[in-house]
Amino acid sequence: MGPDELTIALSLLALQGVMGAFDTLYYHEWHARLPSTRGAARELRLHALRDGAYAILFGSLAWLEPRGWYTVVLAILLLAEIVITMLDFLEEDAHRPLPAGERVMHSLMAIVYRAFLAYLLPEMWTWWQQSTALVPHSHGWLSYIMTAMACGVLASGIRDWIAANSHTNRAATHNG
Repeated sequence: MGPDELTIALSLLALQGVMGAFDTLYYHEWHARLPSTRGAARELRLHALRDGAYAILFGSLAWLEPRGWYTVVLAILLLAEIVITMLDFLEEDAHRPLPAGERVMHSLMAIVYRAFLAYLLPEMWTWWQQSTALVPHSHGWLSYIMTAMACGVLASGIRDWIAANSHTNRAATHNG
């Protein structure tokens, strides 16, 4: 017997995390050097917000099943991630040329995210029909991996937020 739909969804989310970590470390940190780039404050803030959303997704879905009205909270978080990502695409296109590899990485990540949603949404529909509760549920080793990813993406988001505010403060100092 193969894995259930939720395990597949969470495995896809973990794959998304690995791809996102590569995108951040290689393209954002090493290639574009975003945290030290003037004019990157808005993009860094968007990254920080999205990182916060992923930290919540990784950390909560690793150990909990949101049922009833908590499913609505999860749906809002998933929708927010999509909106933030679209705004990030617009910001990138307006302010910096993306290397071909980064554009391909973003496309692959969008495909993986859609696959994640395709497996998660039917489960969410089942959760929605149940009494409102956060039900503990371990996914074994996958829960631990996702917890580590939650910590990593949260740290990355905090770093991006601090860097974005540093850019804003430096710009205000130079303009004032």
